[in-house]
Order: sequence, then structure tokens, then C-alpha cells
Amino acid sequence: MKFMILFIALSAALALVWMRSGQAAAMPQAGQPAPDFSLVDQNGKLQNLADYRGKWLVLYFYPKDETPACTTEACAFRDDILKIRKLNAEVVGVSIDDASRHAEFAKKHGLPFPLLADKDGVVAARYGSVTNLIVMKLAKRNTFIIDPQGRIAKVYAGADAGRNSEQVIADLPKLEAARPGSR
Repeated sequence: MKFMILFIALSAALALVWMRSGQAAAMPQAGQPAPDFSLVDQNGKLQNLADYRGKWLVLYFYPKDETPACTTEACAFRDDILKIRKLNAEVVGVSIDDASRHAEFAKKHGLPFPLLADKDGVVAARYGSVTNLIVMKLAKRNTFIIDPQGRIAKVYAGADAGRNSEQVIADLPKLEAARPGSR
């Protein structure tokens, strides 16, 4: 019994320290520079924000590979990838799962875009997109459209997994038309 009480007390103390140390930054808003990132994808390739300069970037955060809503969202982006690329945009998914889990998920569902492994939740925190649960962290389901100059153009806080891709496709032409210097 003493061991159980000690274990619970220690777990609670560690969880409190962890939660305080992993506080998420405020979510960046439209017009602000996109927080930088440098993470490994499902193929072991290092991906950086700078790699996407000159294109629109759809950076979507999701809780966990192989969960129903996350699979729905990823497969919708997969199905719409040609439409998105026609709009001069790329899609990148980010979760706290590791690269090997991402590789299995991408292969199983034929995902043609990078899934970044943010194992420590550092990038998700920079984007105000991390949830600290007592025993684990998860990315929140948020999507950011980043313009070709690296600024946040649109934020979908609490994105709808079933509609996120179609919302992005509808908004990209509007964002391009409103961008200074666009045709």
C-alpha cells in the first residue's frame, strides 16, 4: 500500500513538472512568421520549413497514426494531393509518433507526402498544437497554411478531420489572390 501511495505521489509530481516544462506557446496567427522546424520524416529524410519556400505549405498536426479521425484526414489529403499541388502547395503532416510508426502508416494508406516525427512535441508546442496529458503528449488537430514567404496565411484551429482537405483547397486560391504581388 505504501508503494502504491508513493508511486501515485511521484507520478503526480513528475506529471506536474512535465506539464509546466512543456507548456505550448501561443498558436501563431495569420500574418506572423511560421515557426521554424527541422524534423525527420517517415523515410528518415530531414525536412525543414525553408525547404518549402516559394510554395504554399499545408502543415497539419494530428494526434496519432492509425486512429479513425487521423486516418480519415490523412487519406483525404492523399486523395486531394493532385488538386493541392496544382495550387502550388505541398502537404506535410506532423504528430508525436516516431518515424517508424509514420512509415507503417504512410505505406498502409499510400500517403504521398511527408509525415514528420515530432517525438518530443517541440514543434507542435511552437505551433500551439500540443496537449500534455498526464502520461503522454499528443498533437492537437490544427492546420496551418504557410505562404511562399514563410508566413502563416490561415489557421484551422481544431480542424475538422473530414473536411480539412476540402477547406484547404477552397481557401488556397483566395489566399493566393489576396497575396501582394499575385496575378
